[in-house]
Order: sequence, then structure tokens, then C-alpha cells
Amino acid sequence: MTTPPAGPAGTSSGRLRIALLAVIGVGLLLLGGGAAVALGIGRDEPPATDSVAAGFARDMAAHHLQAVEMANYVPARSSDPEVEQLAFDIAELQQNQVGRMQGWLSLWGLPFSSSDRMAWMSEDAHAGHDMSGGRTAGAMPGMASEEELAELRSLTGRALDLRFLQLMMRHHQGGFEMAAHGAEHAEVPAVRRLASTIAETQAVETTTMADMLAARGGAPLEAP
Repeated sequence: MTTPPAGPAGTSSGRLRIALLAVIGVGLLLLGGGAAVALGIGRDEPPATDSVAAGFARDMAAHHLQAVEMANYVPARSSDPEVEQLAFDIAELQQNQVGRMQGWLSLWGLPFSSSDRMAWMSEDAHAGHDMSGGRTAGAMPGMASEEELAELRSLTGRALDLRFLQLMMRHHQGGFEMAAHGAEHAEVPAVRRLASTIAETQAVETTTMADMLAARGGAPLEAP
């Protein structure tokens, strides 16, 4: 696949890339660069399968994979280089983060999926009280439905660009909620740091997508 050219520094895509590079650079320094999976993970007792750290890694990886799927619909269908660049950046970054989270789960000897999806966010098993503000366990915030994914696959040109921005913006809003909780409550420091980086990145990208939608005459969907 040919990498789309980076947008000029004055465009919203160019500003986004500069902001993301700063966020990612800080995250890499905190995580120890390429050794982030191996260092700081596994030296202590691995987290339990029902812990915040393990639940976050499992569910954020699944959440990210849908974002990668949606972003991969864009290159062959979009008419807008700035939307193509945004989709490429999201797919590349989130696929890398999926690999890191699944690497942790493998090192911990824990499964990549669980029937108790989102339980880590809906209830603090140690304190015994609700941490979600009433969110139902199992609900993945911001995820597109199968019908919405099918619709996105059917579109091309400007219609595809607008719908992608709407769905991805809502997806990021849900991901931010998950990442913020992981950054505060995960038992493993490296997981908290990655969750914090994800929250910062998704906040930047959400603002950028709101601006891109407005510039193209679109409106965001209701937040999750």
C-alpha cells in the first residue's frame, strides 16, 4: 500500500500529525521505546483475568480493531486526500497499539477475549462499587453496528468521507472514555501509561474530526 502524502502543516490533517507526533513521542519515552512490551511487564505477579489492566487490554484491542477496519475502507472509496491521510494514521497507530496490548495478554498467559466484556469498567472488583456512572457491562462505547459498517462499505466519494468522519468521531469518543478509566485504575504502570497516551491521542483526533466535518458541511453523531 502506498503511504498517502502528509498534509501541509497549515491543514487540519497537518496540525493533527504534528500533535500526534508529540503525544506519541512522549508515550514512547515513558514506555521505553521498542522494549515497551518486554520491560516493565512480567517482573511482578501478572494481573488477574478480571483486573482492570487485563480487561482494558482485551477490550481496547477489540475496540481498536474496529477502528482499523473502518479506516481500511477509506483508501479505495474516498475522494478526499485529507480524510485518506487521517484514516491511514488511525489504522497505523491503532494496529501498533493492538499488537502491544495483545503482547501483554500473551505474556500474562491470559485470553484475548472474555465473556465479561467491559466488566472492568462497570465495576471495581476490589472496592465493590460501580465505577461506570451506570454503564451496562458488555456495552462497548462508540462501536459501530453491523448495519453501520455495511452502510460505510457501500459508500464512495463525499458520502463515504462524511460517514467515516461521523462514525470514527463517535468511536473515538467511546475509546476516550475507556482509556481515561484505564489510565486511572489499571494496576500495571505500563498499561496506565498506554491508556493515558490513547486518551490524549483520541482527544486530539476527535477535535480534528469535528473540524473536518464542519468544513465539509457535516454534523457529528450523538456522543455515546
